[in-house]
Amino acid sequence: MNRNELVDSVVTVSGLKKGEAEHAVDAVFDAIASALSKGDEVRIAGFGTFLVSQRAASEGRNPRTGEKIAIAASKQPKFRAGKGLKDAVNLDGAPRAAAGD
Repeated sequence: MNRNELVDSVVTVSGLKKGEAEHAVDAVFDAIASALSKGDEVRIAGFGTFLVSQRAASEGRNPRTGEKIAIAASKQPKFRAGKGLKDAVNLDGAPRAAAGD
């Protein structure tokens, strides 16, 4: 599903006009991005948590030349799915088979 399909789905479910749904979808994305840029977490009960993870500086290698390169520290956005989302993905609610089963 892409952004336009998401907007169309919001229109269908909510009854909003397409322009209103576009603004609503954009507002949600902007609010999440804004909170993450401030270092805050966004927790949505039953859905999941958006958070920022710190990535330490490291040393890598250029695969073509083998030359060492410095990789700067950075912040990475992360998402942890909540129980409600996991259950929705696994519609029947049956436990997942253990590895090797």
